[in-house]
Formats: sequence, C-alpha cells, structure tokens
Amino acid sequence: MLGTTLILALRSIRRHLLRSFLTILGIVIGVGAVVTMVTLGKATTSAVQASISALGTNVLQVRPGQGFGRGGGGPRPPDFKEADVEAIANQIAGVTAVAPQASSSATAIYNGANWSTTINGTTSAFLTVQPWPLTAGRYWTPAEEAAGKAVCLIGNTVRQNLFRGQDAVGARFRLGNITCEVIGTLNTRGQGGFGDQDDVVVMPIKAVQRRFTGTQDIRLMLVGVDQAYQTSTVQAGITDLLRERRNITGGKEDDFNIFDTKQISDTLTGTTTLLTRIVAAVAAISLVVGGIGIMNIMLVSVTERTREIGIRLAIGAVAREVLLQFLVEAVALSCLGGVIGLVLAQGVILALSPLMQVPWTFDPQINMIAFAISAVIGVVFGYFPARRAAALNPIDALRHE
Repeated sequence: MLGTTLILALRSIRRHLLRSFLTILGIVIGVGAVVTMVTLGKATTSAVQASISALGTNVLQVRPGQGFGRGGGGPRPPDFKEADVEAIANQIAGVTAVAPQASSSATAIYNGANWSTTINGTTSAFLTVQPWPLTAGRYWTPAEEAAGKAVCLIGNTVRQNLFRGQDAVGARFRLGNITCEVIGTLNTRGQGGFGDQDDVVVMPIKAVQRRFTGTQDIRLMLVGVDQAYQTSTVQAGITDLLRERRNITGGKEDDFNIFDTKQISDTLTGTTTLLTRIVAAVAAISLVVGGIGIMNIMLVSVTERTREIGIRLAIGAVAREVLLQFLVEAVALSCLGGVIGLVLAQGVILALSPLMQVPWTFDPQINMIAFAISAVIGVVFGYFPARRAAALNPIDALRHE
C-alpha cells in the first residue's frame, strides 16, 4: 500500500511541477545553506588548526611590547638580546630549546626573475622548536651559523616564483644587496591564518643581523617546552626572569608578551566554531519557512481535491489511507527539496573552497542530518493538511464544487 501511495504522490507532484518547485524552494535554500555553512566552517577551523600546528606544539612565542603590536602611545619597548635567549635556555626548567628570530624583507633576483619575500634569521634551535622537513638539500652547519655565512633555505613559494621549476639547491641568487646560496628547499606548509608560510627565506641569524637589520636585536623568541611540563608553569618562569632582566619592578606592566600556541589554537577554533553555529542557525530559519510553504500548498491541494477525496472515501477508503496519501506527498516534496539542496550545497562548496583557501570536503554526517531534518519537516508540516483531508465527510466532499 505504501508503494502505491508513493506513486500517487509523485504523480501529483509531476502534474504541478512549477508549483511543486516553488513550494520546495525554501527547503532547498535552507538545506543548501546549512550544509554549506557547516562544511565550510569545519574546513576553516581545520585550516586554522593546521596553520597553528605548523608553528609547533608546546611552543611559546615571546615578543617585546603588549599584544602583537607595541601597544599604547609610549616609546617602543626594547628588543631582546642574545643574553636573554641564553638565560631562558639555561635557567628555566622545562625549556628544550630557544630559537631567536630576526626578520627583514628584500627582493630576490635570479636569471631575470624577481620576487619580494620575507627573510627570517634564526639558529639551528629553530628546527628543534618547529621541525620543518626539507624536500631537497641540507641544513646549515654549526660553522656556517657561527660565521653568519650567506646560505639559506627557501620556501616553496619562493622556489616556484624565482626558480620556476629549476633545481634550486646549489644555485646562487641576489637577495637585497648580497648573494645567497641555496642549500635546501623547505617542505610545503601552505596558506593559513598567518598568510603564506612558504613565502620565506630562512638564513643564519647572524647573517640577517649583519647584512639586513644592522643590529643584534631579537624581535621574537620561540621557546620549546618539554611535554612533561605545563606550558603555564614555564610561561610564569619566563615572565619572572624577563621582568628581572628588564628591570620591571613593583606593579609595572610587562613590556613583553608571551603567547601559547595551544591557547591561540583553542581560542581561534572556539571562535570559528561559534560563528559557524550562529550562521547555520540563521540559515536553518529557511527550513521553517520552507515547511510553512509546504503546509500552505498542501492545504490548497486538499481544497482542490476535495471531490476526489470524497469519491475515495465513498468507495471504501478509510481515513487512515487518505491521511497517509497526503502525508507521503508532503514528505516526498520535502525530501525532494532536501536532495536538491544537498546537490546545490556541494556545488557552492566546490566553488567557494578555492576562494577561501580551504580544502573541499564532503561530510556525510551533516549531509545525512540535513536530509533527515528535511524529511521530518515534511512530516511535521504535512500532518495538519493530511489530517484535514482524512477528516472530511464523504457526503460533503462529494457535494463540493
């Protein structure tokens, strides 16, 4: 009986294709919007987590100033010195390595190609704090680091735009006013919340300080924390040490800041998840609107087919069969809208993923939930019209014009 009822429902939908499509439009938009927002939200969250994971796990970032900027309108806080790096490495328990960084920017030139990039000067401790595999070549030696030799590791973006498919290892190119030898190419990290992480030239810090920044100042320290220690404990120890070394006494505010990459990850992940839920909830309103549209059109259908209902009841159909017929028709409309919405969502996700620089993903769970919700909406909003049809008096229905 259910199969026959479904066939009758599909025939009714086919007789009024345009009306049926307009009826399910709210469901289509609702399902499509919810699936798109939730899927892209999850992809964005994953991209943010991957971007922060590239900064290393159990890593503290120590910078001069308050926040990521210097903050306030007062004088710029002093940068760190090499002695600060050694003090943290030697005096704070739980620290595995401290990697100082000095940054600059310059234009790289090779065989007529040029590319503006970031120069990151650091020590071999950087590879302990933030392991970054090579695709080819080698890391610099302790002797090259101590001498501040102009050797470098290049990111994938620099390699593609400067060497254009050629083997970069062993090549010499112009970087600002110096000639630099490529000794290795870094593995791809990709785009993330912190920009293109592959658009970088990594050199020994002494080479950058001597030839680009002109000072021995350090603008950033990356502190690796042993897994056996709480990062909050190590962070407190570093804070006390730097306050002492920078002569910050009493109730004076710190002129430096320490960021825990895990805390940054948790904060950004929580924010993106919350925004995804809010947007998905707003989009879900379209499902309710679509349900109201289905109920409205089913009430119209009951009125139009009153005489047909009367004939069915007169020749022996029971009220339950009439109720089932209209209920199945409402659910079929809603499920059809759900299917179209799912297909539409995948197309939108496929188009927006490259623009948002996140990978295209198919989430079976959210798709199944969205389709199930569309079916439930058909039951909920189709029940009242179906019940009204089943409650008709056969004699009154036959008299209906």
